[in-house]
Amino acid sequence: MDRLLQSDSSVTELVNDLGLSQPLISKHLRTLRECGLVQVQIKAQHRIYCLNAEPLAEIDEWLNAYRKMWNKHIDALTEHLDQKKNHGR
Repeated sequence: MDRLLQSDSSVTELVNDLGLSQPLISKHLRTLRECGLVQVQIKAQHRIYCLNAEPLAEIDEWLNAYRKMWNKHIDALTEHLDQKKNHGR
């Protein structure tokens, strides 16, 4: 997915860039396509794969509530550690 974020690519390009086998790349692309994270366009004899970021935006939105909770806890921990550091001087 990181590689497809950079540019749309064929299986051959992905194999060359990632150094993985063609069957492994094809298997991963099929899984990503079935999950809706990758789309394929047919151009002549080539299949060009591109990232579909829409489902990722939905996940990001869902995670936002958790991020707010984590940030509160991290901020509280930072404040606590700063207080300990300042009292230790």
